[in-house]
Amino acid sequence: MAALKPLVPLGKGNVAVILPDTVSSARYTEFDAPYLTKALQTAGLSSSQFTVQNAQGSDATELSMAQTAITKGASVLIMDPLDSGVGAQIEKYAAAHGAQVVDYDRLVLGGSRKYYVSFNNVRVGTLLGQGLASCVTSWHVSKPNVLVMYGDPTDNNATLFGDGYNAVMNPFFSSGKWSKVGKAAGTWDPPTALTEFQQQFTAHPNINAVLTPNDENAAPIITYLQRKGVKAKTFPVTGQDATLVGLQNILAGYQCGTVYKPIYLEAQAAAALAMYMRAGKTPPAALVNGTTKDTKAGVDVPSVLLKPTWVTPTNMNSTVVADKFVPASQLCSGKFASECTAAGISG
Repeated sequence: MAALKPLVPLGKGNVAVILPDTVSSARYTEFDAPYLTKALQTAGLSSSQFTVQNAQGSDATELSMAQTAITKGASVLIMDPLDSGVGAQIEKYAAAHGAQVVDYDRLVLGGSRKYYVSFNNVRVGTLLGQGLASCVTSWHVSKPNVLVMYGDPTDNNATLFGDGYNAVMNPFFSSGKWSKVGKAAGTWDPPTALTEFQQQFTAHPNINAVLTPNDENAAPIITYLQRKGVKAKTFPVTGQDATLVGLQNILAGYQCGTVYKPIYLEAQAAAALAMYMRAGKTPPAALVNGTTKDTKAGVDVPSVLLKPTWVTPTNMNSTVVADKFVPASQLCSGKFASECTAAGISG
């Protein structure tokens, strides 16, 4: 990032980062905000040349934050939209006032952003599906009756995740090896996800595996199953985001694995794009490594697509612990000390 410092005097205006909420994932407060702050500082911007804010789950707040930032001189927005509706409003306003936008983590369908930065979200879904399949086998679930759950249907990432895991699971369903049981509408709100699961589990008590799209949604479902007397390594559950609770559920045998996305790389990529855009320069091809289809606008969006990793006890030490994403001291506290020892986790 320090190599980008020569771009600072070439640029005009400020960089405004607007994150969506603190509910769909703890990542925005714990990781994205500090990583983006560090990346922009390391790239040479002073504290008066950028801001990092969170819309706290409000479309109106996110739009207001963007408008205020542009009024105060932001020439580049790094925005993670709550949904494509408010995202498109923000991008229309930005274009009308001479500001450029980077879609961060979520693509705005029907938007007018310049670039998109995220992980390969179809690949995220593929890893979720493959992880469930591996778990079904290793946990010896002889007749899988699977509830397939989703993120919020207004979030394009949730759609891409679903594309990935359904492509893995559909052959199991069509062959009769697995049975698809129940149906959930989709949400990123953990209490709502729990309610969806409880309703389906009550209506279909034969459910014995669930594809959950992230750790936050999986956690209350796992607690519910534990209270129902479900034993470890008998009821496969998946996750994403490598949260502390998610990783501990994996160690305890209640979650198959989690999709780890090194958020510091995403933050660095977004900050680098912002620095080039602010200076009026074209980012190098080594940075912008792909395209993503905006299915509503019918355009291919230049993208930075990063690689996710499926994490289980086998590689937890070499991934999330090695990256200091979750401190071993927290991960291995109390009753999880023995599980960490068995998994070779140190540090």
